[in-house]
Amino acid sequence: MDDLACDCLRLRGGTLELLDQRLLPGCEQWLPCPDIDSVIAAIQGLAVRGAPAIGVSAALALGCLAERGVDLARFREQAARLRAARPTAVNLMHLVDRLLARADQDQGLAAIPALARAAFDEDVALCEAMADHGAALIADGMRVLTHCNTGGLATVGLGTALGVIRRAHSLGRAVQVWVDETRPLLQGARLTAWELGRAGIPYRLISDSMAASLMAAGQVDQVWVGADRIAANGDAANKIGTYSLAVLAHHHGIPFHVVAPSTTLDLACADGHAIPIEERDPAEVRGFAGSAGALAWAPAGCPVYNPAFDVTPAALIDAWVLESGVYTREQVAAGALAGRPTPLG
Repeated sequence: MDDLACDCLRLRGGTLELLDQRLLPGCEQWLPCPDIDSVIAAIQGLAVRGAPAIGVSAALALGCLAERGVDLARFREQAARLRAARPTAVNLMHLVDRLLARADQDQGLAAIPALARAAFDEDVALCEAMADHGAALIADGMRVLTHCNTGGLATVGLGTALGVIRRAHSLGRAVQVWVDETRPLLQGARLTAWELGRAGIPYRLISDSMAASLMAAGQVDQVWVGADRIAANGDAANKIGTYSLAVLAHHHGIPFHVVAPSTTLDLACADGHAIPIEERDPAEVRGFAGSAGALAWAPAGCPVYNPAFDVTPAALIDAWVLESGVYTREQVAAGALAGRPTPLG
């Protein structure tokens, strides 16, 4: 595969490198991932995160593996290990399955590098289309609230929800962004604030518990979030804390929008109850470790419950923004998502 690069990953000389997002914003360091073990470690350790970026990283890793001349049995084995690296982010599974299907169809790996590169190009195009559709919903002067990180660090393009906000800003609309810290791993504070600052978009950082008072004070006009998996009925799994925002937005009459590519749809999941929710290391709740060092604020060994995601019911979502358009709650209830084609399908 030819060399390529974006905000969160790059391919140089046949080796995948990932921007280590655990070290942001204090340090920009690229992590070489010369084999499948290192890619799995980066995905599970959150050096790379965001459903689209995880999926494309896995596809490129498999493309590199195919170029090294492994046999089909070894390729299948390594692909299965990658597929299981993050259980909730369905983009990973979709892309790995497509590569495996092509390998089985051809009984060989000759087409895999080109298909992996196509996954990168497709995600860039999907982000552009989502940004165009979503930006039409943001008026000049709006104050929008976002959760977790959904920009170029979570995709290989402009982003999902943050891509929409960036597009509205580029069109000259004055947008003020409220950025949730997004505990326990602070992807909002560390990553979204970093991206917005670099893009020159006005923002203010808040702790997650401040959103309710902001809404009550009339300081939020819209909520924009991404998704790691969307069920057939429109229920959406996203970073823990998203469901809370949806409940708050519904109570205060504030539009709540989910932005995700069709690669995030899982039509095999009838509703959100069928979406597997990853539970992560208790240490992530007891403290934090990053470029500034490690800090513990809970007693060592204290019991912890640490689900990485929650599910927002479709009844609390006002619009789903995909690359194919904007879908209302009524359209989704009528089955609008079920007929969406998927890229590379």
